[in-house]
Amino acid sequence: MGTTLTGVPEEGVEPGCMILKDKGQTYLLVGGDETLIKSGRTVTVTGRARNDMVTTCMQGTPFEVTEVRLA
Repeated sequence: MGTTLTGVPEEGVEPGCMILKDKGQTYLLVGGDETLIKSGRTVTVTGRARNDMVTTCMQGTPFEVTEVRLA
């Protein structure tokens, strides 16, 4: 079982990077259903933080998404 986050994803400072703020933390969403993530609506994502993952995005802790659903 993974961690669950809820919020409205927004575009990061780098093109193609989507971030989600939950409980004062900023996460970089990696994977998941992009149509739901980019919907502009509140979503609940399940997955796990990946501090070992290297990305080209300049914001947030990488969060590997395994499930996305509209909240």
